[in-house]
Order: sequence, then structure tokens, then C-alpha cells
Amino acid sequence: MFSYTFHWRAAFQALPQMLAGAVVTLEIAVLSMIIGIVCGIFLALASGSHSKILRGAAAVWIETARNTPALLQIYMAYFGLGSLGIHINSFAALLAGIAFNNAGYLAETFRGGLRGVPETQARAARSLGMTAPQAFRIIVLPQMMRIVFYPLTNQMVWAVLMTSLGVIVGLDNDLTGVTQNLNVLTFRTFEFFTIAAGFYYVIAKIITLSARALGWRLFRY
Repeated sequence: MFSYTFHWRAAFQALPQMLAGAVVTLEIAVLSMIIGIVCGIFLALASGSHSKILRGAAAVWIETARNTPALLQIYMAYFGLGSLGIHINSFAALLAGIAFNNAGYLAETFRGGLRGVPETQARAARSLGMTAPQAFRIIVLPQMMRIVFYPLTNQMVWAVLMTSLGVIVGLDNDLTGVTQNLNVLTFRTFEFFTIAAGFYYVIAKIITLSARALGWRLFRY
């Protein structure tokens, strides 16, 4: 028979600590998205390159990121590199794992976005005297970002949720790590993890609603 008694006082008293953990969680997610976007754009361009080496390297990255568990990728960054004598802390390992995963998924998103931009746009820019990099940066890239804006929002939410995997490599100052430590000290599992779930939900909704408002402002015409 269910006989658990909820005690919320300790959980509410720990809200400042959990809020600080949420800030770390958001920091990791934002950094992983920035790295993922930059790498994803290069991977998308490499996938369409005439070089077999670039296409092959991009394919290996994308296929590995998309078809193996994110948990395994984080393990490889933390334990795998450590076995090779390259030791990084839990924060860096989690960041590297999520960024690697993001880049693989975003590369496919960007490749689809590039295909959605008519080739005539780049040719018209070149005919006006722009170099190929200028045409891509000024003409193609803004149009591509408009196409992929909302998928990027979904990936950002996914990055926030993936930060919870940091606990398996010893990260203890993000939201899940702080919650786990508080749970070990108090054994109030339901209370602390319910509040943690609420934090994740609020962060995800803020990202989604902010992106929706920003998209309406930027792309209403």
C-alpha cells in the first residue's frame, strides 16, 4: 500500500541551489548549440563538397552522432579520451558530447535548409561581383537560417534535456547533479525531482515561446 508522505519544506528551501544548477544547465545547452551550429554548417557544406575526403569525414561524424546513443558519446568524451591520456573534466565532457550530437543532427537540418534556397540566389549574387564566401554569408546563409529556425528551437530544447546526462560522468553543479546531491542527503526523491522536472519544463517553454515570438518578429514578411 502506498504510504509515502510528502515533505516539501526541504525542497522549497533548496530552490536557490536548484536555480543555480538550472543556470549551469542553460549555460551548457547554449554553448553546445553555438558549437553545434558552427560545426553543423561546416558539416553540411562538407557533405555537398566535391572532395571525397570531406564528404567521407562529414558522413562519419553525422552517422555516428545520429545513430549511436548520446550517453555513449558523452562516455567516450570522458572515459574514452581519458584512456588515451587526454583528461577533461565533467563539464567539458558533457559539453563535447552534446555539441558532437547537436552538430550531427543540425548538419542534416542545415543541408535541407541549403537545398531550400534556390541556386539562382547564389548565381545572382556572383553576377553582382560577390565572391563565393560573400554570396554564402550575405545571401544564402540568412535565407537558410529562416528555413531552419524552428528546427533549431527544437534542438535547443533537446540540448537542455540532454544536459541531465552529465550526472553519469560526475557533474554535480547542473540542475540534475544538484538535485541528485540533495536527494542523497535527504532521501526526498519525489519532492526534489518533481521540482527539477518543473524547472526543465519551464526552461523548455521559455525557449519555445521566446523562439516563437522572435520568429514572428523576424519572419512575418
